[in-house]
Amino acid sequence: MATGTGTDEPTLTVDELAARAGVTVRTVRFYSTRGLLPPPVIGPRRVGRYGADHLSRLALIEELQHQGMTLAAIERYLEQLPPDLSAHDLAIHRALVASWAPDTAEDLTRAELEKRAGRALAEPDVDRLAAMGVLVRPEGDGGAYRVDLGLLRLGVELLDVPIAHETILAARTVLLEHTRSAAQEMTRLFREEVWNPYREREGDPEHVAAMKSLSAHMQPIVVQALVTAFQRSLKEELRAAFTTE
Repeated sequence: MATGTGTDEPTLTVDELAARAGVTVRTVRFYSTRGLLPPPVIGPRRVGRYGADHLSRLALIEELQHQGMTLAAIERYLEQLPPDLSAHDLAIHRALVASWAPDTAEDLTRAELEKRAGRALAEPDVDRLAAMGVLVRPEGDGGAYRVDLGLLRLGVELLDVPIAHETILAARTVLLEHTRSAAQEMTRLFREEVWNPYREREGDPEHVAAMKSLSAHMQPIVVQALVTAFQRSLKEELRAAFTTE
């Protein structure tokens, strides 16, 4: 199973990894025994160390489970991912898979927010995360932040990107516009080619069961295809734009 190609050195203990991901150590070890998580790097005193790849993959696994996929289905999903995905690529997959959920947000205190972010957040950082739609500030002092966990890791990574804040927001607008267009076309295709024929065969129990299974698993599969196609197209466009003859 691919582990990604992130460049961050593995520095997290299993306890720190679990805390950053919002799961228990037992969950981390269970996923590892199932082969869903790659093994840690063994450091001094034979202490396992985990890195950004592990954290992103763990977050993706949790999101796929949240969407109702079985562990066997998640394993097949991960095996189909390109072998060269970085931690950032995995985070993108997770964010887009999470977008299918009706609500991926949680209420966090400032301390909990910084713990999940893995770093201290200055006020300008929080302002930027709010502008990107990652969180909503509390209405009063000491209140909880409404945080979209599917976007948090990406948002935190963008805090250190040397790109103007306005440019990031413009890029977000472009992505929202075109992904909405793609979603509308996919919905039209599903309605005309799948849903309408299904309605004509509602009396067939086997067909009904097949449609329920398809509905439960199609969303993350479609998202995976969309992300993979977009990543490949983006690489090709960037290569063409910045390669000099």
